[in-house]
Amino acid sequence: MSNKIVSIIIVAAGTRDFLKSCLDSIRGQGYPDKEIIVIDNSLNRDFGQEFQQAYPEIKLYPSRENLSYCQALNKGIGISKGDFILCLNDDVVLDKDFIDEALKSFTFSEDTGIVSGKILRFDKVTIDSAGLSLSIWRTAEERGYGDKDRGQFQGKCRVFGVNGAVAFYRRNLLEQIKVGEEYFDSDFGYFYEDLDVSWRAHRFGWKGYYTPAALAYHLRGGTARQGSNPNKRFARHYLNDDLLFDLVKNRYLAIIKNESFFNLIIHFPFILFYDVFAWGYLLFFRPRLIKRTLRLIKTAAAAFKKRKLMDKRLEGK
Repeated sequence: MSNKIVSIIIVAAGTRDFLKSCLDSIRGQGYPDKEIIVIDNSLNRDFGQEFQQAYPEIKLYPSRENLSYCQALNKGIGISKGDFILCLNDDVVLDKDFIDEALKSFTFSEDTGIVSGKILRFDKVTIDSAGLSLSIWRTAEERGYGDKDRGQFQGKCRVFGVNGAVAFYRRNLLEQIKVGEEYFDSDFGYFYEDLDVSWRAHRFGWKGYYTPAALAYHLRGGTARQGSNPNKRFARHYLNDDLLFDLVKNRYLAIIKNESFFNLIIHFPFILFYDVFAWGYLLFFRPRLIKRTLRLIKTAAAAFKKRKLMDKRLEGK
């Protein structure tokens, strides 16, 4: 695949050390045919200029407004030209062979459209993700999340999807599942956007693949938790109100857009059980968020419309 272009899309939140480490790790990749697109979401002109001078090979696009993660990714993918798209958080560092090893997995079969590597925390012993799965609660579940790496995920295998911090896609997949000009649903903002893309891909017959040889390192919560309490479990405790509401809202949007009626009936008891605890948490610890339910209804209506568009496209496939 040495003649295939890999477009690397990085959403920069404005933390210099994060972005520098990320770009240095990309510079160290042996794979030659790549373009690096940085969506500068810092709203700091000096920040972008500093990195453009230090890394002249990057294509830097400063945002005039604070874009959500999905909006920033859509902007980057839309101007990219690669056959494969690697979406990165800026708090990620790639092993020197990551791209080469991940690309090998796309050759496993023609319907392999998503590839996950083994993502460890910065301590290099704690697993952040060994691929994404869809739980019985209809949540995004990371294989091995928070466990020590003892070699239990050393086998290559099929997976449902990939963690959004280090997400590798075949471009054809993204073009097929996009709605309008959006590859990632901008109504999601943060959280569950990776599950939504993986779920849509599965509906169109694409498959995910996991390879432990593609290593990356991620500071869990380094961006979303604004530098506080990174790598800790129970992320909802450390999120601000807006992000916590996204975490609750986006699970429903993913279900509305992708779940079949048959599977919804089967999993409804588990969904309801999860909801009791999720809304109970909000009631006791963040009651001010309950009043945002009307916003959830509005975005749910938009999700149903997108579901209809996808269903029609699938019917004509």
